[in-house]
Amino acid sequence: MICPVLDLAQQLIRRPSLSPDDAGCQAIMIARLQAIGFHIETMNFGDTLNFWATRGEGKTLAFAGHTDVVPTGDAALWITPPFEPALRDGMLFGRGAADMKGSLAAMVVAAERFVAANPHHQGRLAFLITSDEEASAVNGTIKVVNALMERRERLDFCLVGEPSSTTRVGDIVKNGRRGSMTANLQIHGVQGHVAYPHLADNPVHRAMPALNELVATEWDHGNEFFPPTSMQIANIQAGTGSNNVIPGELYVQFNFRFSTELTDALIKERVAALLDKHRLHYTLNWVVSGQPFLTPRGELVDAVINSVRHYCEITPDLQTTGGTSDGRFIALMGAQVVELGPVNASIHKINECVHAADLQLLSRMYQRIMEQLVG
Repeated sequence: MICPVLDLAQQLIRRPSLSPDDAGCQAIMIARLQAIGFHIETMNFGDTLNFWATRGEGKTLAFAGHTDVVPTGDAALWITPPFEPALRDGMLFGRGAADMKGSLAAMVVAAERFVAANPHHQGRLAFLITSDEEASAVNGTIKVVNALMERRERLDFCLVGEPSSTTRVGDIVKNGRRGSMTANLQIHGVQGHVAYPHLADNPVHRAMPALNELVATEWDHGNEFFPPTSMQIANIQAGTGSNNVIPGELYVQFNFRFSTELTDALIKERVAALLDKHRLHYTLNWVVSGQPFLTPRGELVDAVINSVRHYCEITPDLQTTGGTSDGRFIALMGAQVVELGPVNASIHKINECVHAADLQLLSRMYQRIMEQLVG
């Protein structure tokens, strides 16, 4: 007998949905959801396909995810072609198996089973799906969230199916994420000949003390839910390529992953004060890609913990570490947001894979969460 979760996951993996190309994945999901009474609203922006699906009224639980995947890398290095799903030794291989077409399949099948058992369920069940989470994310979830907020759409709870687990499915639940912001710093000097440094102003030399202080700064101590804020220099560029020219410009790009102990405004203020203290002539532009969010213990977290305990017989750790996700946008609606998905060991790698049994467990956990919150 074919497992419906694995069958749907394989259908989705066969679609080469390199971000932001959906490649027909959403049409498959929409057909399944329409068949069980969901109202579908497509919300496409630019090159990105999105949809918002709802069934029922009242207190709202949404399942969120993305149909897009990252590039495969060298397909010749895969043990099976990346868009030809294969089951080997209990593992489902294929690009998107773990991130996150397996979760999408688990969500849809969970909804089908939930509606079959609860055709007149009390609350509202919803899906928020995008085809651009892995790339720019400009026309994806954030645009849908903005549109929903403009019309005061209700959203109480949201479960994002990102691969949160590390060793076994359900061992980690993300109940928040750090904020992320990137600085693009241009330090201005005066270009000249290396033999005549008095006639030039080397921005690399001038910037070194400031950069050393930037790297050494302890921004905060974190708190009960978040690790300390971290800053990492990602790119540095200067020079003409010639060994006898003092550069006239230095470009430095650095990123902050920040906790709720800080705000983006405070970080901007402290960085500017540091640069001014070192009397640098500079231009500084910021890109804030996400604010930190936290969902404390409450209805959603308790429902998730209960479901993991029931099916996996473990109590998950609540964590806020790692990168960002679309949960940062959904949290703007005031919803409780958590992430629960499969093991993330192989995501974005050659031979991405997931335990087939984990997807079946995940679908059962999703269904139990539905039953607790909108059943």
